[in-house]
Amino acid sequence: MKPAHKLLFVLCPMLVLGFIYYSSGKLHLHVWGQKPLFDNQGFLLNLDTRLPPELVYKYGNLSEGACKPGYAAAKMSAIYPKYEQISLLTGVFVSSLCSFLLSLSTERIIDVILSATKNYGLGPDLDSLSCKRCIIVGNGGILSNKSLGSRIDDYDVVIRLNEAPVSGYTRDVGTKTTLRITYPEGAIQKTESYEKDSLFVFSAFKPLDFKWLRQMVFKEKLQGTEGFWKSVAHSVPRQPSEIRILNPYFIQEAAFQFIGLPQNNGLMGKGNIPTLGTVAITMALHNCDEVAVAGFGYDMNTPHAPLHYYETVKMSAIKEVTQFFRSRCFNA
Repeated sequence: MKPAHKLLFVLCPMLVLGFIYYSSGKLHLHVWGQKPLFDNQGFLLNLDTRLPPELVYKYGNLSEGACKPGYAAAKMSAIYPKYEQISLLTGVFVSSLCSFLLSLSTERIIDVILSATKNYGLGPDLDSLSCKRCIIVGNGGILSNKSLGSRIDDYDVVIRLNEAPVSGYTRDVGTKTTLRITYPEGAIQKTESYEKDSLFVFSAFKPLDFKWLRQMVFKEKLQGTEGFWKSVAHSVPRQPSEIRILNPYFIQEAAFQFIGLPQNNGLMGKGNIPTLGTVAITMALHNCDEVAVAGFGYDMNTPHAPLHYYETVKMSAIKEVTQFFRSRCFNA
């Protein structure tokens, strides 16, 4: 073997090992018995409620209860370093068709809708705030009998999901609704159940959803409902100026970045669409300085606990459904 070849033979493995070692530091891989700090998705494995030193220095001198500017993004970057790479100044609502891959017919529908709604913000009062505290209120039965209503109402922006009611449950879920995010199958069907002074925020998961929204915006008779998986609202008691389209970027980020679902060539499809709650949290992390959640999580160890705070269905129903599908799969 020639001397030059011998040198390459020795150097190549060393270069490969050096690259792996260097990359492991950047990508937080598990190397040579060292315990990994981050999971496969990139999140810190051992979450600590204590703030990192740099955040203690930045926010430690603020008065109690004061809004912390940029706090949500800073905390996310501490537990999920990738967030710094994907964090963008992304608008909450769709204001144009730029950068969206849509069919020509869907583009025309959205263009017509936007020409009627015209507004793309939260409203003058909220848009002018230099620091916003937001809370996403989930529908879980874990909210029952917790008396969190007054604490929820203290937030600047209160985000609710689908048809979860407020009336009759204010002691636990509050009275305030800033945004109600929904899609056709999840929208409130009784017009009298809508709260006053809230924005109707539409989240689309399929092209047919935009056709439904157009009919709601222009108060048209509902047509073409065969493509929905359950009954949908026939009207939305909101003026066009009170209707928004949620930026679909948050659906994509929630699915591919935070949850780590299969990329499917970068397309959303069956099996990789996150829950609306996850999408709402993703949106809030980008647009609020402080983010809190309430009503998420289920107490599987308490079978008689309510599944949702507004229903009589119990947690045991989930177990029964799970056992049913398991038996069907194993016996197939």
